[in-house]
Amino acid sequence: MRFYYVYILQYADGSYYTGLTNNLQERLTQHNLGIDKSCYTATRRPLNLAWHLQCTSPTEAINREKQIKGWSRKKKKALIENNWKDLERFSKNYTQYGIPRPPSTSSG
Repeated sequence: MRFYYVYILQYADGSYYTGLTNNLQERLTQHNLGIDKSCYTATRRPLNLAWHLQCTSPTEAINREKQIKGWSRKKKKALIENNWKDLERFSKNYTQYGIPRPPSTSSG
C-alpha cells in the first residue's frame, strides 16, 4: 500500500510551511538541503517537522493539504500542539467567535 503525507514544517524564523509528499523522509531532506535558493523554504532553514498526517488516498491528502493551507496561523499552531479546544474555537465563523459582522445596508 502506498502512503501520502500532509505535513507542516516550522522554520527557524517561526513560519509554517504546509506540503504534501509520498516520501516524507526524502522530502524533508530536500527541504533541509535548500537546493533551489529562490524557494521560500531555502532562506528559512533549519526546519522542524512540526506535524504530519499519513493518508492512504492521494485525494484525501490533497484535500487535507488544501484545507490546512487555508487555515490561520493560530489554527495551525493548535493542530501542531494537539490543542483540540483551540482548534475548534478557531474553526468557528466570525459571528460564532464573537466578532460582530459589519452592519448590513439595506435600501428602501
